[in-house]
Amino acid sequence: MPDIEIANLTILRENEQQKGIKICGLQITGKIMKLLTVQRGKTRAWGDYLLVRPDPQVIWDTPKSHKGWKHMNGHYHRSSKGGGEWEFFDLPQQWQIHYGTLTFNLKPFSFKHTGLFPEQAANWDWFSEKIKNAGRPIKVLNLFAYTGGATLAAAAAGAHVTHVDASKGMVNWAKENAVSSGLKDAPIRWLVDDCVKFVEREIRRGNTYDAIIMESSILRKRSQKGRNFGKIEDAIHPLVKLCTKILSDNPLFFLINSYTTGLAPAVLTYMLATELKNFHGTVESSEIGLPVSESGLVLPCGASGRWEAI
Repeated sequence: MPDIEIANLTILRENEQQKGIKICGLQITGKIMKLLTVQRGKTRAWGDYLLVRPDPQVIWDTPKSHKGWKHMNGHYHRSSKGGGEWEFFDLPQQWQIHYGTLTFNLKPFSFKHTGLFPEQAANWDWFSEKIKNAGRPIKVLNLFAYTGGATLAAAAAGAHVTHVDASKGMVNWAKENAVSSGLKDAPIRWLVDDCVKFVEREIRRGNTYDAIIMESSILRKRSQKGRNFGKIEDAIHPLVKLCTKILSDNPLFFLINSYTTGLAPAVLTYMLATELKNFHGTVESSEIGLPVSESGLVLPCGASGRWEAI
């Protein structure tokens, strides 16, 4: 796995006193983000900047011995009424990190995000190799595509990518990341659209894709026109069924990412195996985690379901 140049960010995750989850298996992203320690929270080492933010996975109470707890550059305060806000201490408005040939522009914004889920590099590496070794042009559809991490990884591997997100701000941010990554002229189609309605239109148009990436947790967000998708558990299966109708006759992979504990790996496996049973492939699902250098443990950061052709 290629090293990431971490441009000055560490994130400490605070205990939110919520129930943990059973680790069924982990895809571990090693050098893109290293966890220094976990002390009643999560410390992500991205360099010299330290961010403290709550995390539902961190249920333990260990000493806060890491210096970041006393010398933080930003602290996300959770509100009892929902949401929260950042408090900053000498933090730039924006900075960059690099993963291989990719460059991402980071900045803290609402709901404690910084514009990247670095643990997803485990998936970027996985599907990039598949695209490179396919021996044919690959068309990728990235739904709920956020700031474009998966989009840029697929494009850098040689795929033609359709990037769809309901947020104009997120699509513009992804375009900025493409420019920073030297992919301004890559074959990427940028669309601000309701993802479900887009897939429905693609079915009517008869368009197909060789690979589909779905950031399932973002199904919680409202679409551009204000439609509420509701709970992930209620929304994702119907969308997966729709997406199977726009797969090509020779699909390469289907990837579902979940950044929350709402979807267990076994659920992702069952769903993909059921809906893609007419295609010749295998399914593997697992949790994704980040290594903790001081303890040697791994902190889970969500789950991924991977269908791949055989």
